[in-house]
Amino acid sequence: MTGKVIVVGAGIIGATAALRLAEAGWDVAICDGNAPGSEAGASYGNGGWISPASIIPMSMPGLWRKVPGFLLDRNGPLTIDWRSLPQLTPWLLRFLWAGASKTRVRRTAKLLSFLLHDGPERHLELARKTGQEQLVLQKGLLYAYPDRASFEAEALSWELRRENGVAYAEWNETEIRRRLPALGPAYRFAIHVVNGAHCRDTGGYVAGIVDAARRKGVQFHQSAVTAILDGVTPQAVLESGETLSADRIVVAAGIHSGRLLRPLGVRIPMQSERGYHVTVTSGQTPFEIPVMPSTGRMANTPTDMGLRLSGQVELATVDKPPNWERAQVLQRHALASYPYLSTDKTPRLRLWMGHRPSTPDGLPVIGPLSRHPSLIAAFGHGHVGIAAAPKTADLVLDALENRISGEARPFLPSRFRQ
Repeated sequence: MTGKVIVVGAGIIGATAALRLAEAGWDVAICDGNAPGSEAGASYGNGGWISPASIIPMSMPGLWRKVPGFLLDRNGPLTIDWRSLPQLTPWLLRFLWAGASKTRVRRTAKLLSFLLHDGPERHLELARKTGQEQLVLQKGLLYAYPDRASFEAEALSWELRRENGVAYAEWNETEIRRRLPALGPAYRFAIHVVNGAHCRDTGGYVAGIVDAARRKGVQFHQSAVTAILDGVTPQAVLESGETLSADRIVVAAGIHSGRLLRPLGVRIPMQSERGYHVTVTSGQTPFEIPVMPSTGRMANTPTDMGLRLSGQVELATVDKPPNWERAQVLQRHALASYPYLSTDKTPRLRLWMGHRPSTPDGLPVIGPLSRHPSLIAAFGHGHVGIAAAPKTADLVLDALENRISGEARPFLPSRFRQ
């Protein structure tokens, strides 16, 4: 089965899906108000980790006890804007319930592993296919701890990873000093996720995928979709005033997907996990393996632009202005983690903030809308958008061709009551 399909959104999910559908013979148009890979998209600001270990849900047992601290502590890895609390509360209650027991988080981790377990290999192939081999490197990913006790304090997280086949090796202090001397002496134990990969330019990678899709015949319309109409023929209304018709529409507009679907009576609970990054653009990055120091909960990734320090979760409404103090928190953690950074008295920094589209149960929304089967959802990936993109593209193709496997059913939009 083939036909015309419109992909709404040119982030990593929309770009990868558009290329996959074109390869399968679909006549594809992709629409976005911004240039592919631009700083306006969440894909641009991603930490670049392509990790089979990123299966641990944000909501874990006992998290509810920490909510008062999230409201008061402005320097922690997760904060909640108290002014946004009235709008966030329904989502937040479902979020806490999703992680209320080990049984629940085990299920979530297993489902995320279905999306991520072979993500590095899929991206290596995608990079080769799009002529971007230099952007995706498989050198592993390092989780650094002050000592073994700090690692063992996260026993449930690593137990879930072991259960789902994540391969890793332990590094003692001697191994850390030998293989990653730039990491400060405060870290004396580490876990090396051996199959992990990373992307050296997430924005450029997305742009390259769209370029490859266009070479396959995909039409790109640089105009935002302002409305989706689902009648006899589904239509996308563009900001430019143009209206496009197709047999199917794939909604991959990230945090904006909910706004586009709400007029159709589709209400997917989704909020922005506002993420920040700081890129140190001056000097050289003296290591090649991305690192996540446990004290800062941030992905430190060597990129073509410099050392990217990304992380921090701020639950707040989409329209709230950036809180750049969150970026300063990243800078402080970086200075504490890498002594070499303190030698640069006037570092050149680039700051960024974007919106991770996150569902309360920690799973993306992928598949046809039950009341609007001509519309296919592909959004809500939270922290795992880049890592999960190739598998998501396959699931989108399956949905278009009316093949929904048992493994894909937990991601369907119908899990949320409409």
